[in-house]
This record gives sequence, structure tokens and C-alpha cells, in this order.
Amino acid sequence: MKNIFSALILCSCFLCEAIAVVVPSSNKIRLNEGWEFVRQDMGNVWEVMRPVRAGQPESVPLWTEVTLPHCFNAEDAVDPDVNYYQGAGWYRTCLELDNPYSGGRTLLEFEGAGQRSEIYVYTTKVGGHVGGYDGWKVDITDAVKAFTQTEAYRKQFKGKIPVAVRCDNLRDTETIPSDMSDFNLYGGLYRYVNLIYTPEVSFDRIKISPSVDSTGKKGRLEVVASFYNPTVSIAAGTITVVIKSPDGKEIFRDHAKRSFQTEAILTNININKPVLWDVDRPQLYACEVTLEINGQVIKAEDRFGFRHFEFVEKGPFLLNGRRILLKGTHRHEDHAGSGAALTEELMIKEMKLIKDMGANFIRLGHYQQSDIVLRLCDELGLLVWEEIPWCRGGLGGERYKEQARRMLTHMIGQHYNHPSIVLWGLGNENDWPGDFDYFDEKAIRVFMKELHDLSHQLDNSRLTAIRRCEFCKDIIDVYSPTIWAGWYSRTFKDYREMNDKGFEGATRFFHAEWGGDSHARRHNEDDFATLGNAAKNGDWSESYIVRLFDWYLKEQENMPDLTGSAFWTFKDFSTPLRPENPVPYVNQKGVVERDLTPKESYYVVQSYWGREPVVHIYGHTWPVRWGEKGEKKEVLVYSNCPEVELFVNGISQGKKKRNSQDFPAAGLRWEIVYKAGANTLHAVGINKKHRISDKIIQEYQTEKWGAPSRITLSHTSLDRDTVLIQAEIKDTNGIRCLDAQAYIEFSLAGGGKLVQNRGTSTGSRKVQAYNGRAYIKAVRTDKIVVCAHLLSETGIQASEFITIFAGE
Repeated sequence: MKNIFSALILCSCFLCEAIAVVVPSSNKIRLNEGWEFVRQDMGNVWEVMRPVRAGQPESVPLWTEVTLPHCFNAEDAVDPDVNYYQGAGWYRTCLELDNPYSGGRTLLEFEGAGQRSEIYVYTTKVGGHVGGYDGWKVDITDAVKAFTQTEAYRKQFKGKIPVAVRCDNLRDTETIPSDMSDFNLYGGLYRYVNLIYTPEVSFDRIKISPSVDSTGKKGRLEVVASFYNPTVSIAAGTITVVIKSPDGKEIFRDHAKRSFQTEAILTNININKPVLWDVDRPQLYACEVTLEINGQVIKAEDRFGFRHFEFVEKGPFLLNGRRILLKGTHRHEDHAGSGAALTEELMIKEMKLIKDMGANFIRLGHYQQSDIVLRLCDELGLLVWEEIPWCRGGLGGERYKEQARRMLTHMIGQHYNHPSIVLWGLGNENDWPGDFDYFDEKAIRVFMKELHDLSHQLDNSRLTAIRRCEFCKDIIDVYSPTIWAGWYSRTFKDYREMNDKGFEGATRFFHAEWGGDSHARRHNEDDFATLGNAAKNGDWSESYIVRLFDWYLKEQENMPDLTGSAFWTFKDFSTPLRPENPVPYVNQKGVVERDLTPKESYYVVQSYWGREPVVHIYGHTWPVRWGEKGEKKEVLVYSNCPEVELFVNGISQGKKKRNSQDFPAAGLRWEIVYKAGANTLHAVGINKKHRISDKIIQEYQTEKWGAPSRITLSHTSLDRDTVLIQAEIKDTNGIRCLDAQAYIEFSLAGGGKLVQNRGTSTGSRKVQAYNGRAYIKAVRTDKIVVCAHLLSETGIQASEFITIFAGE
């Protein structure tokens, strides 16, 4: 591979569509292309920058071309055979700079990088940051100017500016989050990096404070600006402020000279009968601020909304004076094949899935997330609890506490303008010790009070919250105890009793985190009325989890004082703490898989919360059911339609009316008799004048099976290059073992590779079987041989090979 420092580089730069929060400017260039990366530490920055001659010692280590965002744990976080990498990684690129402002500043804006970072222009360190989730900027103006005077600038880099970034995610108990947290502490430039040109004076922050009374009739708007003026050579300039209503009409304009010495109030006006932001109609105003200095202009834009909310003491949640039930979930920044490196397009897809499910609330766990996500919450109508990553482990020393203060300050400052945010989270499970040889509840209380006071000092328009720390619940504004009925404790039918107890123990109550793990594609014919707690008996089937979700959701419809809840979690995510899970190193509590493939529980939630008509027959990933000949089997249909009719093999099984309190499936369930072989199930929902339908085909097996003893392989071509491999566990007579749950491990030889380390049910080379089968994809360029091992506690129980020829 050609080294970028031995050749002329043309860096591909793109205008940033979204307005990030660290530098208020509407003109940003995303630096996505032209980067190289090495996943190891270097002796010093000179090793990164020195001239390289082919074949000489300085030509190693080898660097890899990458595109940002980039996470250097994209695959190993879910590799079943290794611990994920925790160490250093280096990035480097060359920039062609052309600042249009005479005497202006050149900035690099980092929207997030994990977990500690150092930035260099050539060999000069220009900045650094501790914290993997808050944004930050580096002014490279002076370092660039100095470097342009060097011989290296002219000869080695041909008039371009070399930039290097060192990131690391090394273990350090004096930083947050703790490595005891149930998620990976990723490394890399996993959010966007932007190049920004500004005049000599520019905006440091635009703080927009809209407020409205409880009647929604009297609104007030204050806009405050602080300035970035490092040289202090210009004292004043002209600032124009324009406010536009949600329909795009200009409703206010101000044009005046302003001082750049201190913070300045740009606007403080009344707005009568403002259009309110709501979860059903998220109406957004626009604020445009333009700064002009000696003919040079810089513009910043942001959106905001008017809304009034209240967590009623011992009561419900009110938004703009009306009670709404907060219907929530959680989100980690994590995705199959990319780790924490999510593109804007991927974030849009995920957040729309959350809204389409019917959610109106989300807790961003357990750290400040991309400003793009907050922008989408504003646009889609999702209320937000966002928190700092003080999660488990105890409380460290002053360096630890200073980082927590700084990250809280940054989170509030950078996301203050988002109307979707109602809660600032100060911590999670802070009653969980382990990082130190001491655990001091009193010290944790003192620091929690400090963070609570700091939050209100920075933003008195929002409330503070924590989850699961009983000895701190009196300090913050909103508290969530731990209630995992049916998973970590008791049964799901005990939910109401456990919720009522938690409600009585909190001044303002919210239920964050409920649900349970489900191994996608695993289903069960058991009688779930006698199953008890599936977390303890190892069921982990979708059949159990849909019933747990169903019970919680139908109960919540009859809790008039409940503010709301947020199930854990929307999407499966990687964690270093769960190597023995059915998909190793994956927390499988999501209603979608790590690649956004919906599980059955997604449609259960949608049937209760969704606004658009939905009909979903349970069992889309259950190809073979089993039982006795003539035995009646339960079929569940999850729908929000008032009435549903079910057909089996073309014969109507009758119509059922939906009643949310008729458990399970709101009464939309049938007892049917399957015929041996293939059966077609067709459900039709009637919603006013619309008919919505769903159809699946399920085989019915009556043959009994013995102990698993062998494994068979088959394949299906998906396209010219990709095949789907299916492994099936069978007994000595060749009968499928439809309840088998043993691990299956795949490997490949020849001209191709497995699509693995995705952390999904079909994207892991080692995975527990779902109903006696497992799948994995392979990409081939030539003949391949795929092997599957059936594993037991003592080793390999059986193996099978399949040869697939190119083009087959």
C-alpha cells in the first residue's frame, strides 16, 4: 500500500449537512476520506510523520486506509475468541487548507472520539481531550502557520498540512465510564471530524432559551452568544438575529453592533401564543445569527422549540398541560460491523424505526450521544433523558470527579438548545462497587449533590435523574428504581406490585429498564404459564419475551399516575461482560438485532404504541413448529386493528376483536390444528376502511427426536457472490432436533470469507442454535469449503463440511 506521506494527497472533503454543537457555524467540512490508521501505539509522533522509503525499516508498521467515522473495535468487540482491543490507535491525514478569512482561524472539530485523544500538526501537539462522548475543538491556526515555514512543508508534504490523532481506550479506573459498565468502551474517531474556517472573531456558543407558561399562551425567547476571540484585536462587529416560525416565516429580525469582550444577550423578546413542540407535532422554530466583521461574515443556525413539561410529584407526566404516557426505550451507539462508528444515514434509519414503533421517549444510555441523534429526536418528537457516563464501579479521586464535572458541563452546553431533552442524567447504578478497594456511600452522595447543583446552575429549565441508587434517590429530581419483573426477579405478572412499590418510594417516579434477553429466531412450544422466570431457566426464547412485553404494556395502559417507562433496550449491543451469551459478547435485550433486523417483540410494542395500522403473525422466524398429530397449537397475532381474521390453509378460523386487557396478544389468539408439512397462515386486520394483512408459512413436524448426534449443512445463493449457509442439528435417525440449543461454530477455507463478528444471530461464527439450526453468510470469489462443528461441554461432538463452487 502506498504511504500517504510519500505521495501527493488530495483529501476528499464534504460539507456537513447537520450543524454540530461545539463550533456554531453553518459552514463545516466533514473530513471523511483520506485517512490512514494503525491499531497500535507508536514510539512518538515522529514515527508517524517521518519520510518513508520503500523496503526500509521506517516503512513498518503498515497503515490501512480508512473512512471516518471509524472504530478500531468494529469487529473484535464481538469476536467470540478474543478480548476486545484496549490500547492505542493512530490516524493520520494531509489537509489542503485555504482559509477564506484574512487573519481568520482554522479549527478542527471532533464530535466524539474514544476515549482519550491527542492531536498533532506535524510533530507539534495542538490539543488533547479526555472523554469519549462529548464534542471538542482544536485551533490549529498557529501550528499551521509555523509549519508552513519549514522545509518538510515544502518538500515532503508538497504544501499540505499533516495531521495526526492518537486515540486510546486503555483501562483506567480514574476515568469514566468504568470498565465494569455493561458496554464496550470503544476506541477511535467514531464520530465525524470537521474542518471549520472562521473570521478572527467567531461564535463560541449560541444559547437559545425559549420558555412558555403552563397555558401555552405566553412565550419568551432569549438568545445569548459568547465569542471565540483569541487575539482580542477586534472589539466589536455587527450581529444580525433572525427568528423564523415553524412554517418558515420570519417573525423577528435585529441588526446591531456588539462587543466581543464578553457574553452578550442578543435577543430577549415575548412571543405570544407560540406554536408548541409536542411528541405528536414536533414544531421547530429557527434561529439564524450572522456576524459581520470588516466585510467578513460567518453564520450560525440552530432550531428550538417551545414546550412546557412537568413530572408531577406522586403523579403522571404532563406535556403542554396534558397528560401523556412516556413510551420509551434506550439506545447505545453501537452497530453490527462498525462498533460505535455510525454514519448519519444509519442514525436516521435507527431513529425512524424507534419512532415508527410508537415510542415518544428515549433514554440515551449511558453517555452523551451524537448531536445528530438529538437533532433527530427534535424532528421526530422523542423526549430525551441524556446522561453522563458515571456508571458503576464507585467513585474515584479528583481527576475522576473533574472529568465527570466537565462532561456534565459539556453535555448541557452542547445540547442545551434541543427541545427534546427533559432530563439530565447524573449516573447509572452508582450503588455498584468494584473499581476500588473501598466503596464510600457518603462520598457518592456528596458528589451526586454537587452534580445535581451544577446541573441546575447550568440549566434550571430541566430536571436531574438517576437510575438504581437507593441511597441517592432523595438528591435528584426524578428517580428510577430497578424493576425487572420476569427477568432478574420474580415473574412478569408481579410487575404491577413491584412498580407500585417503586412508585411509593420516589417523589417523582419513572421506570427505566425492563425487558429481558431473547435469542433471535429461537422459539418455544412450552406452556409459558408455568415457565416462571426465563432468565433463570435459560429459555431466552422470543416466545417468552413477547409475553413479558405484552403483559407490561397492557398493565401500563391502566396506570393513571405512571409517568412512563423505557424498556431496555431498542437494539442488541456488544458488551465485554457477556462472553457466554447465545451470541457471544452481545447483550440481547433489544427488540431489534444489532443490524436493526426486528425481532418479534418489536411488533408487540408496535401493536400497543404504533400510530399506523399493523398486523403481525407471531413466528416469522419460526419455520418449523412441532407437536402431536391433531394437537391444538396457539397462534398469536399482534395488531392494533379493532378486529382480525385468521386463515389457515385458506380456511377461516374466525374473527377476533382486540381487547388490550385480554392477555396474551390482546385477545387476538387462536387454537388451531396444523397439518403435517407446510401450512399457510394469513391474518387480515380491519381498520376503518383499510384491510391490512400478514402471511407466513410454517412447517409442522410430528416426528419425535432423540439426543443430538450429528449436524448437516445446506446452502442458498443470495446473489452472485453471497451464499447463506444453514446448519441443522439432528439425531442418529436424521430427525431434526427442534429444541436443540447447543453452540454451533463455523469456519471457512478457500476463496472467500465468512460474514462474521457482527454480533447477530446470523453474523457470528459461534452461536447457540435456535430451534436446532443456525445460519451464517459467506462471500466467495472461488470454491469454498465451509465447516460446522456441533459443540458440547467437552468439545466437538460432530462436524460436517460442505463444498460450494464459484457461481453455484
